[in-house]
Amino acid sequence: MAVMKRLLASAVLAMLVAGSAHAAAPEPAPLKTIERLDLVRYLGTWHEIARTPNWFQQKCASDTRAEYRPQSGSTVQVINRCRSADGTLTEAIGEARRVGGPDSARLEVRFAPAWLSWLPFVWGDYWVVDIDPEYQLVAVSEPQREYLWVLARQPQVDPQAYNALLVRLKQQGFDLSKLERSPQSMQSVQPSQLAR
Repeated sequence: MAVMKRLLASAVLAMLVAGSAHAAAPEPAPLKTIERLDLVRYLGTWHEIARTPNWFQQKCASDTRAEYRPQSGSTVQVINRCRSADGTLTEAIGEARRVGGPDSARLEVRFAPAWLSWLPFVWGDYWVVDIDPEYQLVAVSEPQREYLWVLARQPQVDPQAYNALLVRLKQQGFDLSKLERSPQSMQSVQPSQLAR
């Protein structure tokens, strides 16, 4: 009986220690988006300046960019292009839709075939969490802050503007130690050069 009491006391103590350790590391506040996204101004080409590593961009070594084009209805065509380490150009075409009201900065993106668009899990969150007033530098993420992209209208970005953006992202609870700069060679990625 004494052994059982000691085991129970040890288990309770372990749970208390684990609970206090968990409480010591506070969860960041829920991620906020910008208040209003002018989707028409957002359309066009954005160059990837930095990103957190992810499995679906493993082959992208440089010249990563995204192009957003209006489609009929309220959706946007998304064309992602990048150059692999061997110089091959690749492309992924998807679709984005706004979630919420007409000014919402919360979108969902899918790269699965259109006939699968009715499945909720083929859509990924695409939240605009920071953008400058001129729509030249933007940060995009999702509610868990697992993924983060910094995009700019030009392949190179002003270091002062980039560093100021990083300060704001840190204040939003992002772990910037995971953020990696994305090389831009200044070569344009032309659709006619893409590997098929």
